[in-house]
Amino acid sequence: MRTARVGLRVTPGQRRPCFGMLVAAGDVWSCLLDMNRWRRHRGLHGIVNFQELCRELHQAGPGSFGELASVCAEGVLRRFSDAWFATAKRRGEGDVSARFPRRKRRMMPVRFRHGAFTIQGRRLRLATARGRPDLWVRLDRDLPYPAGQLRSVTLLNEGGRLFVEVTAEVPVATYPPSHEPDPSRVAGVDPGLIHPYAVAGPDGQGLLVSGRAIRAETHLHLHDTKRRQRAVSKRAPKPGQAGSRRWRKYRARQRKLEARHKRRVRQAQHEAATTVIEWAVRQRVGTLTIGDPRGVLALQAGRRHNKRVRDWRIGHLIGCLKDKAEQAGITLVLVDERGTSSTCPACHRRVPRPKNRNFTCTHCAFSGHRDIVGGANIASRTPGSGTITTREPTPFPTVITHRRTGRHLPGVTSGRRDPRRRPHHGTAPGSPGRPWPAPPHGESLAHTARISQYHLTNEANID
Repeated sequence: MRTARVGLRVTPGQRRPCFGMLVAAGDVWSCLLDMNRWRRHRGLHGIVNFQELCRELHQAGPGSFGELASVCAEGVLRRFSDAWFATAKRRGEGDVSARFPRRKRRMMPVRFRHGAFTIQGRRLRLATARGRPDLWVRLDRDLPYPAGQLRSVTLLNEGGRLFVEVTAEVPVATYPPSHEPDPSRVAGVDPGLIHPYAVAGPDGQGLLVSGRAIRAETHLHLHDTKRRQRAVSKRAPKPGQAGSRRWRKYRARQRKLEARHKRRVRQAQHEAATTVIEWAVRQRVGTLTIGDPRGVLALQAGRRHNKRVRDWRIGHLIGCLKDKAEQAGITLVLVDERGTSSTCPACHRRVPRPKNRNFTCTHCAFSGHRDIVGGANIASRTPGSGTITTREPTPFPTVITHRRTGRHLPGVTSGRRDPRRRPHHGTAPGSPGRPWPAPPHGESLAHTARISQYHLTNEANID
C-alpha cells in the first residue's frame, strides 16, 4: 500500500463543508473521550471495542455530526480503538510512558473508504451525511496511481490548507530475467544528519546523498521563527487572556509557515529515499541493511545538538526507505549501528571518532569518508537477538556516486539563495543592476558601451 498527498483547489463554498467535516470528526473524537470519562467516574468499564463503538454511534441516529457521513465517523471510531489497544499492548510489555488517548482535538482527518469517493480525472467526489448532496472538489494535480488501485482517500488540514491522502494498492515491481534484485547482494545504509543516506554496496560501489539543503532550510526556518517571535513578543496575550484579532492572524500565519516547512523537508527526504532505491535497483541489491540510531535520540548532548536531533526525523527517513524498498522488491533490515563510524573497515580496529568527514585509521593508515565507512561496517552486520553478529567483511567502495536532494530547497541551485527571499536588488527600479562579468579580451570598448547604454535606459525609466 502506498500513499500520496495531493492538494485541493476549492472555492469558498466548497471550503466550508470540507472544514465542517473535519470539525465534525473532531466532535466524534471528543464525544468518545467524554463518554469513556463519564463511564469511568461511575465505575463502569469503558467502551473501546470497535463493534461496541459502532453500536453506540448508530443509536445516535443519522445527522448527529453535521455533514459527516456514517462511514467516515466509523473511521474515527476505528482510529480511537486502534490507538487504545496499541497503548494497552505497549503498557502490557512494560512501557510505562505509553498513554491512552485523552486529548481532545478540534479537527480530525476524515477517511473515505472504497465506495464513499469517486475519481473522475482531477475531480473528486466525497460522500456526505444522508440527505445531503455529495461534495465535489478539484485536485491540483493528477493522481500518481491508476483509479483501479485506489483504496481510500483521507481529507486533512495542514496549516489552513486542505489536502487529500490517496492510498492505493501498488503491486511489487517486476524485472526482466537476470535484472531482478539479488538477495545475496547486500548494501549498508548509514543514516546521518548532514547526509540522509550513505550507502556502501557490492562491487566497490557507493552512494552519498547530500542533505545540506535540508539543513539550510531548517536553519533559515529557525531564524525566521525567532525573528517573528521577537517582533510580536510585546503584544502576545498573557496566560488566560484572550488573543486579539491581530494575534489570531499571526498564529494562523505561523501555522501556515510551519506546515510549509514540514512539507518541504518531507518532500526532500522522499527524494533522497527514491535516489537510494534507484541506485540499489541498478546495482541489483536485494538486501538493504540500515543502521538504527533511535536508541541514542533520548541522550542529552547539549542544547544545539538536541535541536539537530529533533529536526532529524530519523523515523520518517527509515519509513520512506522501507516503503519504497518493498515496492521495488528489496528487503530492508535494521541492525545496531553502534561503533560503525569509529571502526576501520580494513583492519576492523576501533579508532577515535573523527570530528570531520574524513576517517583516518591510526593503525593501518586507511582513509575514507566517515559516513561511507559507517555504511560499509553496517553492511557487514546481521540482526541478532541483543548482540551484534557480523557477516563477511564488505570492502570499502572505490567508486562513490554523489547526489543532492531537495532541488526546491535553498543551497541546491547555483545561486544558493533562499527562494522565500525577495528577488535580487537589481530588479528594483533605479538600482545599478547585477554586476557585469569581466569583458573578453579585445571587447573592452563594446562592453563599456553596453554598460553605459544600460544605465542611460534605467535613468530614463526613473525620470
